[in-house]
Amino acid sequence: MRASKLYAPTLREVPAEAEIISHQLMLRAGMLRKVAAGIYTYLPLSWRTMKKIMDIIREEMDAIDGQELMMPAALPAELWQQSGRWQVYGDELWRLKDRHGRDFCLGPTHEECITYHFKNDFRSYKQLPQRLYQIQTKFRDERRPRFGLMRGREFVMKDMYSFDLDEDGLNKSYQAAYDAYHRIFSRCGLRFRPVEADPGAIGGNGSHEFMALADTGECEVLFCNQCDYAANIEFVSREPEKAAMEESKPLEKVATPGAKTVEDVAQFLGVDRKQVIKTLCYQADEELVLVLVRGDRQINEVKLQNALGCFTLAMVNDDVLQEKGYFRGSMGPVGSKGIRMVADLEVPYLSNAVCGANESGYHYIHVNPERDFKADIVADIRLVEAGEQCPHCNGHLESKRGIEVGQVFKLYTKYSQSMEAYYTDETGEEKLAVMGCYGIGVGRTMAAVIEQSHDENGIIWPMTIAPYHVVIIPVNDKEEILMRTAEELYDKFQKAGIETVFDDRKERPGVKFKDADLIGYPLKITIGKKGLERGVVELKRRDSEVMTEVPLSEIVAYVKAIVQKELIK
Repeated sequence: MRASKLYAPTLREVPAEAEIISHQLMLRAGMLRKVAAGIYTYLPLSWRTMKKIMDIIREEMDAIDGQELMMPAALPAELWQQSGRWQVYGDELWRLKDRHGRDFCLGPTHEECITYHFKNDFRSYKQLPQRLYQIQTKFRDERRPRFGLMRGREFVMKDMYSFDLDEDGLNKSYQAAYDAYHRIFSRCGLRFRPVEADPGAIGGNGSHEFMALADTGECEVLFCNQCDYAANIEFVSREPEKAAMEESKPLEKVATPGAKTVEDVAQFLGVDRKQVIKTLCYQADEELVLVLVRGDRQINEVKLQNALGCFTLAMVNDDVLQEKGYFRGSMGPVGSKGIRMVADLEVPYLSNAVCGANESGYHYIHVNPERDFKADIVADIRLVEAGEQCPHCNGHLESKRGIEVGQVFKLYTKYSQSMEAYYTDETGEEKLAVMGCYGIGVGRTMAAVIEQSHDENGIIWPMTIAPYHVVIIPVNDKEEILMRTAEELYDKFQKAGIETVFDDRKERPGVKFKDADLIGYPLKITIGKKGLERGVVELKRRDSEVMTEVPLSEIVAYVKAIVQKELIK
């Protein structure tokens, strides 16, 4: 490709809309352009990288007997209603009607559609297992799309679905996909870690997320400093800490003027934060609930939503609280009637605790849960934090940020049961297919590579997914011998099957060098007059500061060897 023809409008300034480095660099390198919030056009450079990631995915999915198909993006509501998920996705589900008033959605994922096909086209145990996948555009109407390709409303995803005879078969499919994901992300040049995770709206009872480790990651990962345990912070659980029981004292209401936070109340009353019952109010679907945790803990909203079994969950604002007779900073469970209460597992172990008195400026002391209030649900709803003991050993948990680039799920019979997807076994008995699903965010993977591999000058692509392998830069476009040599070299690279950009633009050398670093070509060949007089060109790797002089007569073979070695890794 000649740079004069390449559609890659580079920018010198960082766009104001871009908050993280991958978004900034893809915009600056002329790889991405926004059409609407969370909706982007992939320009030629990024689409070449996307296609290379998709090729790697296809190779690894095919290697575990995956078969590629393509399902529709527009899905009839009936399928989602049959599975029970028409409401689960809430406002993120992009809904639309056709001209006849029939409901459809733009697919955020395709469990219903693939199960529909299995139900109609597979009958016998002899046809199982099946592993079917697609690479397709998905849609989620994010309330706040941000971070470029990290949280968009339209994105490219690979989703595979497995259908097995039983749980043993599912475990084999799950392990095959898990191992394939290791190979895929390694080939893409990512530093990653699989972690235990909550399955969320997809459902099922077993899941791992593949996290690309990066300081800008939206997710927090906790991992043990002694064993192999690692999990998304939303998923980590520990046994409740049981406080020493004290002899109960009479409940007493006391004034706490100006004390509205746990820290304020604990300091005012001279107690440890552990003795305070933190009370928050949430709206779960159409219902208000009070949520109780120990004062030194934080609420894990994923666990809370699972405990309540609700579709939507949001903190209630002050206006709604006051309508119900509550005041932020003074809410508490004692005397609260007509409202459901959810307490963390540690709350019942408190004695002579402190909580809000549901009166502004007042709290109760000597609160004893067994005596003074009763929670409707007692469950693990608190956030485990770095520094706590590992759930599996005596080690302690440490924290890193991560970008979720893929996730694997054991669905079991969640969808086959609701959608009546049976097969007939060798005895003629009908049995439910046992399912798994396996997703990879293609654009997220590309962005995660940039988050991990860049410097102050631009992107540093691994050879496997770089849009082009080599850029040739003649330092003076007015020197005929330099341009002719570059032209001949470009032709030789093309014939050798090396993906090459010839920067033939009538620009200053500095502009060409800056663009080469910004775009991140793995290899840069510079052709200068003095070098040519000695029969050499300069070769520089993007990931190194070392410049190597290579004889012009050997440069094609030299570069081809580097490229082939890097692609085989």
